[in-house]
Amino acid sequence: MIVPAEQMSRITRALPFWLSLGLIPLAWISATQGGWTIALLPLATWYLFSGLDAILGRYSDNADLDTPPEGLFWYQLVTLIWVPLQLLTIFGILAYVTRTDHLNGISQWALFAVLGVVSGTIGINYSHELMHQRNRFERWLGDILLGSVLYGHFRSEHLLVHHRYVGTPRDPVTARYNEGFHRFFPRVLRESLVSSFRAEQAMLARKSLPWWHPTNPFWRYWALEAGFVILALLIGGWWGVFLFATQAFWAVFQLELVNYVEHYGLTRKHLGEGKYEHVLPRHSWNADHRASNWLLINLQRHSDHHYKPDRRFPLLQTYDDADAPQLPFGYPIMTLAALVPPLWRRVMNPRVRNWRARYYPEITDWEPYKAGTTPMPR
Repeated sequence: MIVPAEQMSRITRALPFWLSLGLIPLAWISATQGGWTIALLPLATWYLFSGLDAILGRYSDNADLDTPPEGLFWYQLVTLIWVPLQLLTIFGILAYVTRTDHLNGISQWALFAVLGVVSGTIGINYSHELMHQRNRFERWLGDILLGSVLYGHFRSEHLLVHHRYVGTPRDPVTARYNEGFHRFFPRVLRESLVSSFRAEQAMLARKSLPWWHPTNPFWRYWALEAGFVILALLIGGWWGVFLFATQAFWAVFQLELVNYVEHYGLTRKHLGEGKYEHVLPRHSWNADHRASNWLLINLQRHSDHHYKPDRRFPLLQTYDDADAPQLPFGYPIMTLAALVPPLWRRVMNPRVRNWRARYYPEITDWEPYKAGTTPMPR
């Protein structure tokens, strides 16, 4: 079913995507009350929305692609206001806990670890939406969110490497078949930093400019990250820097856990001489679970995002299994499963094998794809 543009523009259609704002008061409750309330944030993001998925089921309706930009105002607004709310929450709580004594050191660490779940699940996800926009202001807001988790280079890696080379051995973020998350995570941390820098360096070289030229966005990434670290130092000293870095680490952990799920085992067909087929919906796992897509602003409609990266999140389409492989559950459950490699392989490896048989019956030797040894794309 196609949802008409008139209906899409109503605030009532957009409000479910504002549920993420409910995590802000939960964060403050955790900070002020401590104890078991520190578990409220992961309980809400991982378990509550998984339960809602089980109750509310899937949502397969697609928005009218002719919905005008002004009809998406209420969807866009939540991504804009999240930026100051996240910064006020992180640094406000940092100032609060370093000036009170009701939380011991372990509790403070746990609190900032779960804050990282929020800045990763919501903050980095919203930065992903913002970085894809042509509006410079929105791209700047995306950079600010990434700077607040010390992962500014993600924008360059995502736009210049991941979207261009997804499903090929040049993309660090495409998780390989049988690659456990415990191997994927350190690999992607190392390789994505290098590949993103080289991508920007290559773009500057095409203009006959050196990597240290002021237009290299890495200067902006580093300045934002340094600014946030200095702010944490001024607020809470070196302990404040440690807590801020704890938040950043778990945010990045959450991001890469989602990245692991999104393309696990999926590859683009090598056509010969370093040429690969165009990116299609089949090269990303799709999930149309209703509640978790509210929380994640349709990130789980990832097959369409890679097929048409310039679409704002309310316009992302979902596909049936004739066009895109389907996850059995939403990201909250799938990311938890990814932390248990035997369980993950049991759930996902048969699906990868079925995907190969469905879309590429002509390929008889998958070893080069599994090992990532097919030729590098040109």
